[in-house]
Amino acid sequence: MILRFALEPADNTRLARICGSLDCHLREIEAALGVKLSRRDAEFRIDGPKAAAERTRSLLEALYERARRPLRAETLQLALVEAQVPVPVSAAPTPRPGEDGPLVLRTRRADLAARTPRQHQYLQQILSHDITFGLGPAGTGKTFLAVACAVDALERASVQRIILTRPAVEAGERLGFLPGDLTQKVDPYLRPLYDALYDLMGFDRVTKAFEKGQLEVAPLAFMRGRTLNHAFVILDEAQNTTPEQMKMFLTRIGFGSRCVVTGDTSQIDLPRGVQSGLIDAERVLAKVKGIAMTRFTSADVVRHPLVARIVEAYEARAKREGTSREGGHA
Repeated sequence: MILRFALEPADNTRLARICGSLDCHLREIEAALGVKLSRRDAEFRIDGPKAAAERTRSLLEALYERARRPLRAETLQLALVEAQVPVPVSAAPTPRPGEDGPLVLRTRRADLAARTPRQHQYLQQILSHDITFGLGPAGTGKTFLAVACAVDALERASVQRIILTRPAVEAGERLGFLPGDLTQKVDPYLRPLYDALYDLMGFDRVTKAFEKGQLEVAPLAFMRGRTLNHAFVILDEAQNTTPEQMKMFLTRIGFGSRCVVTGDTSQIDLPRGVQSGLIDAERVLAKVKGIAMTRFTSADVVRHPLVARIVEAYEARAKREGTSREGGHA
């Protein structure tokens, strides 16, 4: 199919922004959506399958609106991720359970929305289940969206506090090598959680929430013996828990609480021979009522497109090695 259209009103500055230097943005769009693009002034010609051509036109029109200001690289990449979804997720947002309106999370980020169908499913599961697991590769938004839901729950007063935790397991390092007291030793491992909070709430709001006891960030070892009522609890990097730690954590959940567990089973830093609590929980809890699991793939990566290709390359190697091992045992 060949689709021709013009972007109006014609504005050379906006056209230059969406096309990029030497039409580099158009080449990225071609590669992502599987079409051929050419233009003369404000008129575009799209050659490709009907569905892809129509998505390309919608993408160019959306970018043209945003190009009133300079386009950042991340804006283009997120737009490309959304454009590859057959039906844009944000076009018909599913209402929050028990409400009639679209799904809107109360955070400082007004543009926060699911970028892929699995992200959308993940948000819905968090809102409708007491315990939700988010499993998948880096860059799929598992932790960020979980923190966004936690901030939303705090803003709506549906929980009294947010508790963020993760196991203090290092990739080739030892905790004792770091200088300072225990808090200073643990902070580097919790930094991604702090970054998400600052982005979604702002530094001043986060500081005040810590002072009021509405926010708590702690290593997983500190959860033992506690009962967490009326709290939104997030366990990040759960692939580095043991089965015993995972059971301990999940049984801390009390009345009025919600829990999200995130992790990537392809990046386990546990000592060789130690089973991952996340893999164990995925198998043991798969059919337990009230627990939801979302499994992300490289198609859900919303970082730089190279991240998705890196994830795919490692996944392909893991499959090849798995196949060769099976052949060797035959």
